[in-house]
Amino acid sequence: MEEAYGTPTKRDFANKMATALKEARETHYWLRVIRDAGIIPAERINPLIQEALEIKLILHKTVNTSRK
Repeated sequence: MEEAYGTPTKRDFANKMATALKEARETHYWLRVIRDAGIIPAERINPLIQEALEIKLILHKTVNTSRK
């Protein structure tokens, strides 16, 4: 996300945020896989899963707002 703040145009910013959103989605997915596979106990990983979900929602809103 840091790279997005240095973009010269609103469109570039939106594209960088869209890339960050894709990465956040993938992170959220893999955290759930780790939990479901029992690699890390749910009580330890669930806060990370929740935080990843919140980041996804923030980035989604940011992308939608910046593309208007």
